[in-house]
Amino acid sequence: MKATRLEHDLLGERPVPAERYFGIQTLRATENFAITGIPISHYPRLIRSLAYIKKAAALTNRDLGLLPNEIAGAIAQACDEILGGALLGEFVVDVIQGGAGTSTNMNANEVVANRALELLGHAKGEYDFVHPLNHVNMSQSTNDVYPTALRLTLSQKMDGLMVEMHRLQQALAAKSTEFADVIKMGRTQLQDAVPMTLGQEFGAWAVTVGEDVLRVQEAQSLIREVNMGATAIGTGLNAHPDYARLVTEKLRELTGIPVVGAEDLVEATQDTGAYVQLSGVLKRVATKLSKICNDLRLLASGPRAGLGEINLPAMAPGSTIMPGKVNPIIPEVVNQVAFEVIGNDITVTLAAEAGQLELNVMEPVIAYNLFTSLDMLGRACRTLADRCIAEITANREACRKMVERSIGLVTALNPYIGYEKSSQVADEALRSGRSVYEIVLEKGYLSRAEVDDILSPENMTRPRYIHKP
Repeated sequence: MKATRLEHDLLGERPVPAERYFGIQTLRATENFAITGIPISHYPRLIRSLAYIKKAAALTNRDLGLLPNEIAGAIAQACDEILGGALLGEFVVDVIQGGAGTSTNMNANEVVANRALELLGHAKGEYDFVHPLNHVNMSQSTNDVYPTALRLTLSQKMDGLMVEMHRLQQALAAKSTEFADVIKMGRTQLQDAVPMTLGQEFGAWAVTVGEDVLRVQEAQSLIREVNMGATAIGTGLNAHPDYARLVTEKLRELTGIPVVGAEDLVEATQDTGAYVQLSGVLKRVATKLSKICNDLRLLASGPRAGLGEINLPAMAPGSTIMPGKVNPIIPEVVNQVAFEVIGNDITVTLAAEAGQLELNVMEPVIAYNLFTSLDMLGRACRTLADRCIAEITANREACRKMVERSIGLVTALNPYIGYEKSSQVADEALRSGRSVYEIVLEKGYLSRAEVDDILSPENMTRPRYIHKP
């Protein structure tokens, strides 16, 4: 039989394993919420965020003369140990839980209290000396602690995502430079359009990823608004009048994250709009990444019976029955990440809409889905950059040959012979299989020198002055 200690709460008494730092409310939560099988310790940044909050609160309450220096110091020291990586295994509640995050907050309160007790020379569970609620949770409620912890965590994860997005942007930009002289056919609606360079194609993707880095930055500024000091519903009940301002300043100092206090704490406690905004931005990023991956798969299709304009790196054998087959597995996995993120956005939207009156109790599922989306998108960007984009090569001759055979060249003739004659040339080229170049010369519409200049694919890849004959 393992040693236990007896703890009590509103619902009665329960034995808690003596060696564990969590207490009775955490124990109940592990029994109540066997949902995902993913404990909050799976997100170390979330645990660090909780530790920062508990430390900031303890030091602020000490400075306001509300918490004895000895107790505040022990709480702060316990939090420092957690920030250093200790006690991570004590954070055991499921990431998705009822109660608006109360179980997560209590898990933190109990672990910090019991470690503080040890630091002061007491046994775990001797809460007369350091109490999870009376001391560790002083001037707080789950309703300001939990969303603030989420926002601190999300802000850091967004930093990580932007690093990976920038990495992908640089990889695409490098290919844009490498392929600047590769002439290929542009396509609209999967039909021949007009010539372009492969560099322009990759350059456009680099720009679109860069634009989305800015959108993530904008969303991050909203996420950094916190409601510390709101306590239960935003009125600040049981908190000192100066507490909200001071604890936010302390949190900013400890974390290095430029958090700001919400202008209206009642509004901030019930509003989840920043999560919806962030989720929408992540959906935007995912959608555009998936589109890029679709394009890569099309351009690399073949190798003999498809477009075959680029070669993706061979990362694994592609078939258990077809020898020699190599599949575009990296773009395919990024596509699937995008599907997950888009689905997560639906969950976040529904959860945000489901709040009632002064609180949204669905924040745990919002947190889980946002954490998942941020983590998966970051990894997807790195995987795409390092294991696909960096090693792509161009089939230069195949690209050029498609341009020369395409009737899309006829578009460049519009300013010189008009749309109607150009259409006739295109129709004849398509029916006869002859080249646009040959037909224009045969009909005498332009001289050979003029056709050479006008139908030069290189000249079609940029704006130029039109000199009619």
